[in-house]
Amino acid sequence: MPNIIARPGWFIPEKFVTPEKAYHNRREFLRQMGFTGIGLMAGMAGLQYSARAAETAGATNSAASTGKKTYPFPRNPTFNPNLRISEEEYATGYNNFYEFTTTKTRVKLLVGKFVTSPWEVEIGGLVEKPMKVSVDELIAMMPMEERLYRFRCVEAWSMVVPWTGFPMSKLLEKIVPKSEAKFVKFTTFMKPDQAPGFATLPEYPWPYTEGLRLDEAMNPLTLVTTGIYGKPLPKQNGAPIRMIVPWKYGYKSIKSMVKIELVAKQPPTLWETLAPEEYPFESNVNPKVPHPRWSQATERVVDTGNRVNTQLYNGYGEYVAKLYTKA
Repeated sequence: MPNIIARPGWFIPEKFVTPEKAYHNRREFLRQMGFTGIGLMAGMAGLQYSARAAETAGATNSAASTGKKTYPFPRNPTFNPNLRISEEEYATGYNNFYEFTTTKTRVKLLVGKFVTSPWEVEIGGLVEKPMKVSVDELIAMMPMEERLYRFRCVEAWSMVVPWTGFPMSKLLEKIVPKSEAKFVKFTTFMKPDQAPGFATLPEYPWPYTEGLRLDEAMNPLTLVTTGIYGKPLPKQNGAPIRMIVPWKYGYKSIKSMVKIELVAKQPPTLWETLAPEEYPFESNVNPKVPHPRWSQATERVVDTGNRVNTQLYNGYGEYVAKLYTKA
C-alpha cells in the first residue's frame, strides 16, 4: 500500500501540541484524565492499586506453576541507573496506541475488552528452531531483568521508564537464525472486536508491523518487554509483550506482539508505508535531523513539563553508534 496518504491521526493539531498548562500543572493533567477532586483521586488510586495487585497476583500464580520467580525482577545497573524515573501514572496514562484511539489519555479507558491472557507468540521465519510459545513460557525460560531506559517519542516528548524483560539476543540464540536472515519483522494483534481503533482508521495497513536489522535486534540494548514499574505490562502499554528499542523513536517499539519473523529483505512497516518521508525504517533519535513538521532538537519531559535537549541516539551512542558507522 505504498500510495496511502490518508493520515487522520497524525494530522490532528492538538495531538502534537499539548497545552503548556497540562505539562506544568499536574492537577490539570490529572483532570484531563478524568480525575476531579481529592476524594475521587484517592478512590481511583485505590481501584488502580487493586487492579494492579490482582494482575500481579495472577502473574505470581502462573510463575509458581513453573517454579520461576516473578515480578519484580532485579534491576540491571548497567544501563543509566541514575536517571530520574518518570511517575508511573504518566507512563501508564499517556500512550500512543492507535489500535484503540489517537487520543493518548483515552487509551487506558478503551482497553477493557482487550484479552491479553492466554497469549502466544509465533517465532519463526529463517531460523533453525522455530517455536510457538506463550508469554508465561518465555518468562520462565529467559533471563528476566529490569532496565531503566529513556523513551523518546517521535512527537518530541519523553519519559524515563523501568521496563522488565529479556535481551532479544537471548531469544535469537535459542531459535538460531539462518545465514540468509538479515532482518527481524514484528507483527502485532488484529482484533477489531476488541480494539475500536481498527474501525476508526480503516485505511491504515493493519496489523501494525515493525522491523529491525538483525544486528540491531542482536544489540544488547534491544529488550523484549513484558513488564513495567515492577509489574506485568498494562494493556495500554502493550500487554502482554512488546519491544523496547531505546535509541530509536517510540513507534519502533511495537506493542502486543503475536509474531516475530526473521526475513531476508527489509520488511514493510506501518508508518513507513503511510509516510516514508516522515517515518523511515531506521528512525534513530537524532536532534540534528528534524521531522518534516517539527524540530527534534529538544523534547518535553511528560511528567515535569521541562524541555530538555535531545541526545543523539537518545543518549545510547556508546552502545549503538558503531552500528551506523560506514566502512
